[in-house]
This record gives sequence, C-alpha cells and structure tokens, in this order.
Amino acid sequence: MILYHGTNCVVDKIDLNKCRPYKDFGRGFYLTTIKEQAEKMAQRVSKIYGGKPVVNVFRYDSVVDKEINVKIFDAPTEEWARFVINNRNGEKSVGDNNSNNKYDIVIGPVANDDLALLFRQFSNGMIEIDTLIREMKYKKLTDQYSFHTEKALRFLTKESDYNV
Repeated sequence: MILYHGTNCVVDKIDLNKCRPYKDFGRGFYLTTIKEQAEKMAQRVSKIYGGKPVVNVFRYDSVVDKEINVKIFDAPTEEWARFVINNRNGEKSVGDNNSNNKYDIVIGPVANDDLALLFRQFSNGMIEIDTLIREMKYKKLTDQYSFHTEKALRFLTKESDYNV
C-alpha cells in the first residue's frame, strides 16, 4: 500500500523524536492514503514553518507481525473520539490514549478542523457523546496512519518524494 506524508522537507530517515506530541493518535509519524490530503498538508506546513512543500511517498507493508500492536478505527465512533481527545489533552487525559506508545501503529479517521468545534463542545460539557457521534457522521473525514515506534517503522519503505 502507498502512503503519503506532506511536509516542508524531504524525509529520508524518520526521526520519531522530531514528531510533535498531542496529535490525534499521539506522538508519531503520520501518513495518509490520500495524495491530495498530503499535498494540502505540505502546503500548510511550509506556510507555517518555511521551506518548500514536499510529499514523501512510502510503501507500507501491512503488519502480520504479532510483536506489533495495531489499533484500527474503521469509523468515527465514541471510542475513536475519546481516544483523540485524550491524546490531544496529553498529561491531562484520562482513559485510553497512546502517550506511552502502547500502540505501535494507529489507523483511523482524521479529526480535522471541521470537528474541532464539536470536540470543544463535548469536552466543555455543552453536548453529550451521542450528539457528538451523530454530528460526526455528517462530516467528510479523511484517513491517517500513524507510526509510533521504531518497530513500526520497519514496515515503511521510502519510495520517492516530489515538490507540490
């Protein structure tokens, strides 16, 4: 499977220490199956941090290794929403999260800007979980694959890169 990583530089070697914490699925290296999504991310990152927008292309060899712990969210569910909120909250989180990298790889929908207001409303007690889940179903969501450990990175192979 081909995955894309949009950023402001060529990535030949993935350094997990450079990855930012408090992302949807915790600190990790994030990719997508959607080329256009990676291109938009590359443009966004280069505007914020400088550099030129680059999409790095990787091959992902699906995991069959029993030593790798993979968490998959097939759709935006209550479990997914709470997991994302907990990872974004960092040390303040309660409940399941990936702050200790117990999941080597996490796959699921992106909690994009369209969901930010809903997440804030839920976190602030303004809406109940059933309202959050119902409203998420009307949003167009994209996918993300996040790699959190050196073990997980063994399943990624750099194929190429290109400027956007």
